Amino acid sequence: MGLTRLIVLLAVVSCSFAQTYNTRYDNIDIDQILASKRLLDNYIQCLLDENAKRCSPEGREFKKYIPEAIRTNCAKCSDSQKRIVKKTAKHIITNRPQDWEKIKQKFDPQGKYHQSFNDFLNSS
Repeated sequence: MGLTRLIVLLAVVSCSFAQTYNTRYDNIDIDQILASKRLLDNYIQCLLDENAKRCSPEGREFKKYIPEAIRTNCAKCSDSQKRIVKKTAKHIITNRPQDWEKIKQKFDPQGKYHQSFNDFLNSS
């Protein structure tokens, strides 16, 4: 096997093992959640409270990945997850800025990733 073929094979294999977040909730109806004050309140409470007893399974899953997703601009997110993250963040920034400030403080207290995450939110 030639060197070029070996490099291509290694590239294909490494891409196939690239980790992505669990896609189980990729089809979640984010519009329904954002339209419901009660549902959105529950998700935000789940994200902000270390001992949130009312976290849904998907809320716990999202919360687990948020720190890394912020640091990496959702590098391991599926396209659907990127769409959900962008839509949700933009909604909270626009409609619930106090909650957005609390989320930023919890997950990026030094503001190290604020600008790059904003760039991610505004990318197409």
